[in-house]
Amino acid sequence: MSSRTYRPALPATDSWFNQLDELPSRPRRALADYLHAADAGLDPQSAADTALDPTAGRPIDQAQGLRRLFTGHTLRFVAVVSNPNLASGGALLERLCTAYAELGLSTLVVDAGERSRAPSELASFDLAEGVDVLSPQVRFLAARGLALRFVDASGSTSGFLDAVAEAAPDVDVVLLHASAADLARLLTRRVQEMQAHALRPIVLCDEHSDSITHAYGAIKLLALRSGLMAHDLLISAEPGSPRAALVAESVARCADDFLGAALHDWVAIDPVESATDAPSPALQHLVREQLACALRQRTGDSGFGALGIPVGVASHGSALPALTQRHGPRAQRRP
Repeated sequence: MSSRTYRPALPATDSWFNQLDELPSRPRRALADYLHAADAGLDPQSAADTALDPTAGRPIDQAQGLRRLFTGHTLRFVAVVSNPNLASGGALLERLCTAYAELGLSTLVVDAGERSRAPSELASFDLAEGVDVLSPQVRFLAARGLALRFVDASGSTSGFLDAVAEAAPDVDVVLLHASAADLARLLTRRVQEMQAHALRPIVLCDEHSDSITHAYGAIKLLALRSGLMAHDLLISAEPGSPRAALVAESVARCADDFLGAALHDWVAIDPVESATDAPSPALQHLVREQLACALRQRTGDSGFGALGIPVGVASHGSALPALTQRHGPRAQRRP
């Protein structure tokens, strides 16, 4: 018998609160500076060189300051396929958040998985009201069933992505943790419009057969419904487990033989690691590559919201477009 101590098998949401408040308060900013410079069309190396200068980056006049205000910010949506047969799903999400915090990036976890808790009542009217701050680098939104409020006549819920971008316009990475079916409704239109042509979902599983079967089913659904033919795999396993490599090989072989889909990368994660432990080099490599292939969305309109000027969100025919406006519900309640 192993002497290792495992945490109780809890739903992903239950493992979040009061566990991420000790993440590094001053993470490395090199990658964040590089990504932000690239989004702004600047030379990333020049941005890195001037990062050490305390006066660098300040606007030289009011016009430049206004241009920066309305240039907007880029969010990167990373799709994470939930697995109800996985007891340690929350631990895997924690490790992803820690890896991004180590890179100097802030993360919003949108938990719409099968085992997530129900969203707050206010979040149904304004997503920003449902965002909880777990640490300086991590925020959390319980979102089970929320995306369906934005469904349009074609069955797409991509308008939910616009609402999330407005609810937290200043975060760097959004982890969309949801079932394969929900992710297909969210992402298919963006894939068809070539906005997410490089997107590579992260599939979660462990070493048990029911979890592996569910992971393969998720890969099949995303391939057939959304045309997403490449994926990464996070496996919950003890360090040095020989079975983890066999699981990755089995999933890769089935995806290739029956779907023509490709497993790009896989990483085994110890489910009892603390949220504050340094991520492994393999996980650091995976999250860096995920930034390159993530779905990008600009938040240029958020500056108008900060000034109290209601603006419409470019939701593709969302069912409740007025409720995606940060100030809309408040404005409607005024006499």
